[in-house]
Amino acid sequence: MTLYDGEKGSSYEVCGVHVEESVSRRLQALGLNDGTVIKILNRKKKGALIIQVRGTRLALGQHISSGIEVKSG
Repeated sequence: MTLYDGEKGSSYEVCGVHVEESVSRRLQALGLNDGTVIKILNRKKKGALIIQVRGTRLALGQHISSGIEVKSG
């Protein structure tokens, strides 16, 4: 399943990142790697997600969150 399909308040483990190379490198620099546990904090109207990664909050648009493969963690 993709991160975009996840539910608010749930935690997930990243299985793969399938977005443009430059975006993928940036996400990895922010700590979003395979095996990282993330939590969905909030979901905004236009598809944006607020997530928590290693103690840091990030906002991801629908395009990026749809390219992050996760499993329940």
